[in-house]
Amino acid sequence: MKALLFDVFGTVVDWRTSVAREVESVCGSDVDSHAFADRWRSLYQPAMEQVRSGSRPFTRLDVLHLESLRVVLSEFDVRLDDSDVASLNHAWHRLDPWPDSVPGLTRLRTEFIVAPLSNGNISLLLDMAKNAGLPWDAILGAEPVQAYKPMPDAYLRTADILGVEPSECMMVAAHNSDLAASADCGFATAFVARPLEHGPSQTADLVAESDWTYSVDSIDSLATQLGC
Repeated sequence: MKALLFDVFGTVVDWRTSVAREVESVCGSDVDSHAFADRWRSLYQPAMEQVRSGSRPFTRLDVLHLESLRVVLSEFDVRLDDSDVASLNHAWHRLDPWPDSVPGLTRLRTEFIVAPLSNGNISLLLDMAKNAGLPWDAILGAEPVQAYKPMPDAYLRTADILGVEPSECMMVAAHNSDLAASADCGFATAFVARPLEHGPSQTADLVAESDWTYSVDSIDSLATQLGC
């Protein structure tokens, strides 16, 4: 194993708490900030599916997030000026890490290449890394390969960029579907349980749903299992 490639939203960072905090800051306490964050996130996959299906050319996630944000603002009857809309859209650049993420990644990079394999665009992931102190060796993902997960090219082209074989890569994610897609491409897999990603009422991805290579409750635990 040479490269550990990480899903980011939900696996490495706590998007829901972070986005809700920024929603409340910009929109005020009268808005249900967690419901707003959940609704915004619910438009994530449908927006990317337009690209995956070929109905629109590759479009950065920042643009897709902005389009979705305008929909949610309308649904919640919130009116903001353009500067506040732009600032709120960049909430995704300022997500907080889970407590184990930075120490776990720091340990893992002593033995492996560690990099995001995320649907986030490069500037988003770079800002997030600076804000959260994520010690990536490279910033990779959908934008450089022009493909959104779970399309095979998202995984295979990332391995190619790193100059490694798929069999030398491990996908690390809190989402069983992401791991299944990467396994189909020849990656090893590591499930990291994040039972509060979607809040206390989360019902999906609570446990590993297949015989993944590793199944852990934190990135720190993965580092221990890998001898780092």
